[in-house]
Amino acid sequence: QLQLVESGGGLVQPGGSLRLSCTASGFILDYYTIAWFRQDPGKEREGVSCIRSGGGSTNYADSVKGRFTISRDNAKNTVYLQMNSLKPEDTAVYYCASDRLVGCPTHWSLFRFGSRGQGTQVTVSS
Repeated sequence: QLQLVESGGGLVQPGGSLRLSCTASGFILDYYTIAWFRQDPGKEREGVSCIRSGGGSTNYADSVKGRFTISRDNAKNTVYLQMNSLKPEDTAVYYCASDRLVGCPTHWSLFRFGSRGQGTQVTVSS
């Protein structure tokens, strides 16, 4: 069974950091292009970051550039999202999504990836 499980969310003060994990079971994550999305109730889904299969090329939303970093650990079959300098507007449910693509699509933030996890809540508040 192919499954993506996110973890690492929580409550953090503005300016703080969190590292989210997206761990795959049932398939080799390195063969897949992975994206992180976030969604707050009543708001549109927002693409946060994307990393191509095999690592290397990455993409970020303008709202998180310079603060968030996406990376892979193939030994752990996991993709991470390191989030620094968090702001209240970063509050959302974050989920990862995967698809058997060579790289991130041109409009990756609008692309409907084939599989996704259940998400993990990130709350930035003092």
